[in-house]
Amino acid sequence: MPVSLAFLTVGASIAMAVVLIQRCRLHPFIALFVTSLFLGLCAGMSPTHVIAAFENGAGQVLGQVASVIALGAMLGKMLEVSGGADQIALTVVRLSGRRHMAWAMMVIGLLVGISVFFTVGFVVLVPLAMSVARRTGLPMLRVALPMTAALSVVQGLVPPHPGAMFALAAYHADIGHLIMLGIALSIPIAIISGPLYAAFIVPRLAANPHDAVAVAPSPARRSMPSFAVTLLTMVAPVALMMGGSVARLACAPGSISGTVLRFAGDANVGLVLSVILSFYTLGLRQGMSRQEILRLSNDSLGPLASLFLMIGAGGGFGQELMDSSLSTTITTAAIGMHIPVLLLAWLMAAALRLAVGSATVAMGTTVGVVGPMLLHGQGVSPELMVIVTGAGAVMFGPLNDSGFWQVKEALGLSVPQTIATWSVIETLIGVSGLVLCGVLSWVGLG
Repeated sequence: MPVSLAFLTVGASIAMAVVLIQRCRLHPFIALFVTSLFLGLCAGMSPTHVIAAFENGAGQVLGQVASVIALGAMLGKMLEVSGGADQIALTVVRLSGRRHMAWAMMVIGLLVGISVFFTVGFVVLVPLAMSVARRTGLPMLRVALPMTAALSVVQGLVPPHPGAMFALAAYHADIGHLIMLGIALSIPIAIISGPLYAAFIVPRLAANPHDAVAVAPSPARRSMPSFAVTLLTMVAPVALMMGGSVARLACAPGSISGTVLRFAGDANVGLVLSVILSFYTLGLRQGMSRQEILRLSNDSLGPLASLFLMIGAGGGFGQELMDSSLSTTITTAAIGMHIPVLLLAWLMAAALRLAVGSATVAMGTTVGVVGPMLLHGQGVSPELMVIVTGAGAVMFGPLNDSGFWQVKEALGLSVPQTIATWSVIETLIGVSGLVLCGVLSWVGLG
C-alpha cells in the first residue's frame, strides 16, 4: 500500500474513533471495535481475518495485563479500607512542619499513588488535605494541588497502573527497570507540577470556599495498621519486581537464587504474593474476617470491567495495524523522515488525549501505531518509550476527561480555575516527561 494511503487510512480510523466517542457518545470499546473493523477492511483484509486479528490482539494484551491490573486493584482496596492510606498520610504530615506541608502532601501522593488508582487515591486523600489546611491555616489548594499532581504522575508513568502496563506489554519493556526509572522521573516531575506550580498559581486565584469552612476531621478508626507495616505492604510488589530485574543481570543463569528471584519478580507472581500479604497485614491483623476480605476483593474488580474492554479494544486495534501491514508501511516512512520515535509517540498520545479525553484510550491507540517501530532498530529504550507515551497521554487535562470534573467538584473550583490548576498541572507533567525522557535518551541512559 502506498505510504500516503496508509497514513490516510490510519488517520481516518483515528478520526472515526474520536467522532464515535465524542459526537456519538459511544462507549470507547464499541468505538474502537468498530474502528478496528473499518481499518482492517479498508486495508484489504478479508472479513474473517479482520475479526480474527481483533480477537487475537485483544486476547494477547489482556492476557499480559489483566491479572496485574486486577491484583493491583485488590491491593489498593485493602490499602483504602484498612486505613493504611490514612496512616501513611497522617504520619508524613506529622513528620513535616507547616512550612513544608506542600512537599509533604506531594510525598503522600507519590506513596499512596503507587498502589491505588487516581480516582481512589484522590477520594481518600482530599478530606485529609482539607483537614490539614484547616489545622495549619494554609490555603486548601496549597496542600491539595501537590497531592493531586503526584497522584497523576505515578498513575501515568509507573506500573502496575493500567496505562503503564499496557504500554509495557506493547513495547516489551522490563518491568523492574521501568519501575526504577518511572519512580526516579516521577519525583522531579511531581516537584515541578506540584509544590512549585502550586506556589505560583494559588496566590493568583480567588479565595477558595473551602478555605473559609472548617472541615471536620475524619472520624478516628478503632485501629489502623502501623506506618511500617503499611509501607512494607505497599512497596512489596515494587521490591519484588525490581529484585527480579536485578537477578536477571546479577545472578548466574540456572542458579537457585536467580531462579527464585526471577520467579518472585514476575509481575503476576509479585502482585499475588503482595496481595496475599495485604490480606494478613491490612486485613486479618486489623480484625477483618475472611468473608469481608473476600467481599472487598470482589468489590475492587467491578469497576475494572470497562477498563478491560478499552484495553482489549486497543490491543485489537494494534493487531489490525500489524496484520494489515499498515504499521510496517508507516514505520518505514517514519524512519525515512527521521522523526524521533520518542517525539512521535508523545505527539500522538497527546493529540488523542485532547481528542477523546481518556488517557487509557490515548495510550492504547498510540502503542498500536508506534510499537512496531521499536522492532526496526530505533535504538530507543522501551522503558523510556513507556514513560514518554504516558506523559503524552496525560497532557492537557481536557474538559472531556472525567478527572477534570472530579477535581473541579471536590476542590470547589470554577471551570476557569480548574483549567488554571488541573489542566496546567497535567500539561506540566506531559511536557516535563517529554523533556526528561529526551535528555536521558540523548545521553544514552534509560
